[in-house]
Amino acid sequence: MTILALEFSSSRRSVAVARGNSILGEAHETGGRGTNAFGLIERVLAETTIEREEVVAIAVGLGPGSYTGIRAAISIAQGWQLARGIKLIGISSVEAIVAQAHAEKIFGSVSVVIDAQRNEFYLATFKISTGERREIEPLKIVSAAEIQQRPNANEILVGPEIEKWFAAGQTIFPAARMTARLAAGKTELGEEILEPIYLRETNFVKASAPGKSV
Repeated sequence: MTILALEFSSSRRSVAVARGNSILGEAHETGGRGTNAFGLIERVLAETTIEREEVVAIAVGLGPGSYTGIRAAISIAQGWQLARGIKLIGISSVEAIVAQAHAEKIFGSVSVVIDAQRNEFYLATFKISTGERREIEPLKIVSAAEIQQRPNANEILVGPEIEKWFAAGQTIFPAARMTARLAAGKTELGEEILEPIYLRETNFVKASAPGKSV
C-alpha cells in the first residue's frame, strides 16, 4: 500500500511516501508561516518516481500544533480523496514524536511538550522502554510554571523547538516519515473524518450591525 504522509503541525513541515514500513522518500522545509505544500508533494513524488494514481491512502498529522498548518494538510487530503477516492488516516503528532523518541532509545518517563501559544503548552507523558511506549498522562494544556514545578526529576522533556523554553529539553519534531509508518500499522482503513487535535474551545464573536452596540 502506497501512503503519502503530510505533517505540517510544526515549523518543520514534511511530506513522505511509504510502502508498508519502507520509506521511499521524504521532503521537508523549515521556518516561515506559510508552506509550499504542493511543492513538497511534487518533489517527493518526483524523487520516488511515484505517480499520483499509485497513492491509495494519505496520512495526516493532526497535531496539536500549528492550526493553520494542520488545516492545510487536512484540506489537501480531503481534496485528493474527493478526486481519487483514496483512504484518509489521521495520526496524532504527539504519537509521532513519541514513536521517534522510542526509535532514538529515549527511555523512561517522557513528556511531549508542544507550544500552545498564550504562554501555555500541550503536555502528555509516556512511559517508554525497549518493548513499549505507554501513555501515563493524557494530553492537556498547562502553563510553563506547571511544567517547571513537576515533581519527577527524572522526567525527560521532548518536543519541537522545546529548547526555546526548557533548556534541558530534547528537540524532536513530528515527521512525515513516522506518520507514514504509524499509518501503515493501522489494520483498518475505513472512512475517517480528519479533525485537528485542539483542546481549546473555538469561540466566534458575532459582529454587531452598524449603529448597534452589544
